[in-house]
Amino acid sequence: MGSRASRLLREEEIEEIKKETGFSHSQITRLYSRFTSLDKGENGTLSREDFQRIPELAINPLGDRIINAFFPEGEDQVNFRGFMRTLAHFRPIEDNEKNKNPSATEPLNSRTNKLLFAFRLYDLDRDDKISRDELLQVLRMMVGVNISDEQLGSIADRTIQEADTNGDSCISFNEFIKASFVVNIHICTVVFSFLS
Repeated sequence: MGSRASRLLREEEIEEIKKETGFSHSQITRLYSRFTSLDKGENGTLSREDFQRIPELAINPLGDRIINAFFPEGEDQVNFRGFMRTLAHFRPIEDNEKNKNPSATEPLNSRTNKLLFAFRLYDLDRDDKISRDELLQVLRMMVGVNISDEQLGSIADRTIQEADTNGDSCISFNEFIKASFVVNIHICTVVFSFLS
């Protein structure tokens, strides 16, 4: 007797998602079950409101930014495959994946793709750079009123000064990588503890 989730997800879809995301068959069926339980409209997609009902996201200071990461620009629904692509960024890289064919497509959970995901959490206006104002907004989301605006400004200024190598007073993705600006990967990963 299978669950509703396993009956609705075709075997060929599971195989395609395995290949694309690196998740195992059992992980995919478990995540599909979680997806369908979140799908209050029962239409095969999740809305922002569906994500906002997840307690771990509701209490996370970056919850809205993480939720936005699931939705391509202009979209207000995400299907199961899009859901899985985003979650794949949080899957650990296994040793056997690190040595795969170099001409193959880079896995969604590669270091570069994980960093790009984190970068996009900061790039609020999606212009491919992090400005001082964007950095301040995200810092405020993270710390609330626990740090003064003056202290936050100082942190933002120092961060940009250290990371900005081309002098444009912003942080590009390449600068973000070079500065090892990855603190929020851990914060985002904690949010997805609801999956286990």
